[in-house]
Order: sequence, then structure tokens, then C-alpha cells
Amino acid sequence: MADKAFVTPEILKWARLTARMSAEEAASKVLVPAERLEEWEAGTAQPTIRQAEKLAKAYKRPFALFFLSEIPTDFQPLQDFRRRGSEPLGTASTFIIREMQQKQNWISDEFKTNGERKLVFVGAFSMDDNPAEVAENILSSLQINPGSYSGTSPLREWIDKAEAKGIFVSRTSFIHSRMKLDSDEFQGFAIADPYAPFVFINSDDWDAPCLFTLVHELAHLWIAESGISNIGEQDIADNAELPQIELFCNEVAANALMPTELMNSFPSSTFESANEIFRNVRVLGVSTFAFLVRSYKLGLIELDTYRYLKNQADREFVAYKKREEERIVLQKTGENRGGPSYYLLQVNKNGRLFTQIVLDAYKGGFIEPTEASSLLNVKVNNFKGLESQLYK
Repeated sequence: MADKAFVTPEILKWARLTARMSAEEAASKVLVPAERLEEWEAGTAQPTIRQAEKLAKAYKRPFALFFLSEIPTDFQPLQDFRRRGSEPLGTASTFIIREMQQKQNWISDEFKTNGERKLVFVGAFSMDDNPAEVAENILSSLQINPGSYSGTSPLREWIDKAEAKGIFVSRTSFIHSRMKLDSDEFQGFAIADPYAPFVFINSDDWDAPCLFTLVHELAHLWIAESGISNIGEQDIADNAELPQIELFCNEVAANALMPTELMNSFPSSTFESANEIFRNVRVLGVSTFAFLVRSYKLGLIELDTYRYLKNQADREFVAYKKREEERIVLQKTGENRGGPSYYLLQVNKNGRLFTQIVLDAYKGGFIEPTEASSLLNVKVNNFKGLESQLYK
């Protein structure tokens, strides 16, 4: 008979509930009926050690935690700035938020211990300030000029410039191949810590919406308001169901990505030709929809022109979504084996800055291999591949 794991029942149930799993879903991880799991959580029966280990893995909790005498103090939930009526955060969303909080907590503690200075831009403004002034400060602090990006990817440039100033940026669309993040639940979140500010982007979208999400979350850092957002393209125009803080951060993002002075510098012919608009949005890294809404709000196009060009943009977006769906189908059927490498996906998920700091600490002997592996969620024998990816 297998050895029993005399876990603390209350902690076993707490671990499942904080993983946003039903009893049925959790029981399926260890191949037992839900009633058996409920007996374990009530303390009338005990799982085997192997079953408890599997549950710890499913809940993404340390196995030893199950044997504590009382429920531990967990990370405080981030403020929910999502639109009214949003779906409750699911298991994948809960796991990625918890993982990023753990990374952020570790790096913040390290920086405090080492006497690092606070970053002056975190909390430099408030919602009482003009969004355009906040946007201007973001651009000047990060040394970004939206009119002339140096590379082919505005999103990549924004991420690089943000990390160069000490902002940790992570992005992914999945926990693993069977657990994807739902973009309807959230698009991003920010942790406005003055030592180690973190921004996370749900990358289950194309670059333009991801860039808008990134700058929106940067705005959260500049006003020191940590929280979760699920802004969408439609929210740029229709903000009725968004909290005031989201309206403010949307305005900051629009001003930073499409500054008034830059928009006013475009010749009038820019707003009369769909081709000219499409050319400009590629340079700016924004969506056609965002560009049209901004142009209309600044009085650069009339309502009729806005509606006409928006219809064209809508058709373009539908065509894009169709191409994406076809690409995903090809990947699932194995007909297209391309795509990002394992190491690139891990570097993006952990963030380049965080990955570099952890690898440096590991190579310098300041942290144990097991801790480095846990922080990066990558096996030690894959560290060399991660490092190579950093320098590509």
C-alpha cells in the first residue's frame, strides 16, 4: 500500500481554490472521483504521497506547503481595473499573475538588499495630471521618438527601451501547450514597484494591440497604480464600461504612440487615402483603428471619412484574423513547423532583463542552481540556450 501524505486539509482546499479549479477538474489530475478529493479536503481521508505531489504540481504550489499548520499569507491580488462584466480570472490567468508576482518580489527584495535606488518615474504623476504631459514624460524618460523608430518593430523598441530603464517586461500567451491565456480575461497588468516595476503583456494578439497594451501598462507605472487591464481595440473609442483610471491610461497611451504634434504634421492627403493611412500605421506600430480614432478625436478627419475608412479597416482586420486562424490550424496539424524557438518563448515570458539578472546571479554563485531554475522555470541544462538567445 502506498504511503499516505498527511496533508493539512484546509491548505489542500485553499490551494485548489486559489488555483481557480473545481473539485472535478482537480480530481481529474490524480484520476480520482471528485468525492474522493473532497474527502481529502475534509480530512476524512488522505491522498498518497504521489497523489499529493501531482496536486502540488497542478496547483503550482510547493509540495511542502501542504504540510504547514495554517494557510500561508499569499500574494495580495492585484486591483481589478477591467471593464464591468468581465469574466472571472481562470486558472491560467491566476497562475501567470502569481508567477510574475513571485519574480517581481524576488528581484525587488534583491535590489533593496543591494541598496539600489528607487526609480524616479514610478509614481511621478497622478490622475490629476494631463495625460499628454504623462505621455511626454514617458517618451522622454525612455528616449523614444514615435516618428522615427530605429528598427523594424516598434514593439521591440519600446520593450528594449523600457528594460534599459529598469522596467521588467514579460509577455506570453500560454502557461504550457494545454493552458493558454484568455485575452478576453485580461490583456495585461502592471506592478508599480519603485525598485522593480513589472509589466506583463498577454501576447495572444498581433503587435499593434500588444504595443498599445504595453504603453497603457507603462502609464499605470507612471501613476503608481498596480492592476489588471483588459482593454481592447473597441475601448479606444467606446469607453463607457471602463473605470476612470483605464480611460486615463488609454489617453496616455494614445498620446505617447500618436503625439498630437506628430499627427498634426502629417499632410492632409494622409487622411484621404486608405493606402497612406495603412503606410503610416505600420511606421507608428499602431492599428488602423487606433490611428483613425485618434485622427477623429484631434479633428483631422470628418465623421463621414472616419466611418468610411473604419469600414475598410474592419474588413482588413477580418482578413487578418482569417489568415491567423488558418496559420494556427496549419501549426496544429503539423503542416507548418515554423514559429519561435523554445528559448525565445522562454526569454519573452521571463523578460530579457529578468533572465539576464538571474543568469548573472547564477553564474556568479550568488544563487543556487535550483533557485535559478525555479525563478526562470527552465532546467539548468537549458541555461546555455537561454543565454545564446539573449545575444541574438
